[in-house]
Amino acid sequence: MIEFQHVTKVYQSAGATTKAVDDVSFAVEEGEICVLLGPSGCGKTTLLRMVNRLIGLTNGDIIVNGRNINSVNPVELRRTIGYVIQQTGLFPNMTIFDNVCTVPKMLGWSRAKMHDRYEELMVMIGLDPKEYAKRFPWELSGGQQQRIGVARALAADPPVMLMDEPFGALDPIIRDHLQREFLKIQQTVKKTIVFVSHDLDEALTLGDKIAILKSGKLMQFGTPDEILSAPANDFVSSFIGADKSLKRLSLFTAGQLLQSRRITRICSSKPSVAVQMDTDLRTVLAHILADPNGEVSVLDKTGNCAGVIHYNDLARFLEDDSNEMEPAAN
Repeated sequence: MIEFQHVTKVYQSAGATTKAVDDVSFAVEEGEICVLLGPSGCGKTTLLRMVNRLIGLTNGDIIVNGRNINSVNPVELRRTIGYVIQQTGLFPNMTIFDNVCTVPKMLGWSRAKMHDRYEELMVMIGLDPKEYAKRFPWELSGGQQQRIGVARALAADPPVMLMDEPFGALDPIIRDHLQREFLKIQQTVKKTIVFVSHDLDEALTLGDKIAILKSGKLMQFGTPDEILSAPANDFVSSFIGADKSLKRLSLFTAGQLLQSRRITRICSSKPSVAVQMDTDLRTVLAHILADPNGEVSVLDKTGNCAGVIHYNDLARFLEDDSNEMEPAAN
């Protein structure tokens, strides 16, 4: 768990005072991904770097797993916190094996233990351990380097990870793929993660919670659905955009809608359009709009029709502020 308690960072320059972070308080629960979101210069990267003391606090406290970070030696602290940045930060003169095992080596792990951990992590991120062990970062694509950066951050099994726009420099197709792969990894490792992004869609895809910042101040903190369905102020409403209803559909699945609404329309023996239970409702809407009948059939795991969703079902869902559906798990 990470707690930000009235965290403030003030810079002094040429007699002027600038508050990069201004009295920010919220908590990231164990195993959650919290995305820090906002325009450039809003303080999100400064807030992230204060967690591992790369930037010092002016006021307030940050508590990581029950310990005030100011009571911990900075070097010791950083060895217990994984850190991934946009440029990967891999050492160009070191092999992939040595890059991944940087922190375990500093901690005095045996060669056998490092080798086992390296193989485990490489399999987890979808890269062949033997093929890449003796290669160097410059021999890898940007997406491969980013995966290695994630593996290195996980190497010593830290309970907390900090990620500063790790996928921001990649093209959209690779970025989307790595986001999905990262969520699969998170389902296994269950780290507490603070993730900086400037992309709302990325925040909605990855975040269990989202903290929206403006000029160092916390504008809103909550789940993706809470932020999309009830923006706290005009800034948040403007930041998430006019298509917030469409974005909100991406948080829920066809199966959830069938279950919550008890939709029992008779299934066609030959549905013109069919989707799976885990298809998000934004994709369902796209299929509905393309279908002459304005509906889609939803198939269960056995391939049988579980129900039919019509355009009006989605409209009622968006209009009903009292719905109690929980967003699909990342």
